[in-house]
Amino acid sequence: MNKQTRRKFNAAFKAKVALEAVKNQQTLAELAKKFDINPVMISKWKAEFLENISATFEKSEDKVSQELDSRDLYAAIGQLKIENEFLKKSCKKLGIEI
Repeated sequence: MNKQTRRKFNAAFKAKVALEAVKNQQTLAELAKKFDINPVMISKWKAEFLENISATFEKSEDKVSQELDSRDLYAAIGQLKIENEFLKKSCKKLGIEI
């Protein structure tokens, strides 16, 4: 008796199947046969696709905040480098070894 392993599908495949389902050019049964998957799974992927499709056109605030955070971090790094060089030069003038 062969134990059947659970198949895993990548996001590109799911999107392809969901897009075909949204087009309504074929029935779920036809798509299931074409892609060799369960029609219920196609329905779930289609619903998830339609639910999340608007996110494609929304500007993510996370990306904007990450850009701002990285700018602040680079500015802080630059400031610390300048301070570090200043302290090294000051210690060298005073004869203090670091």
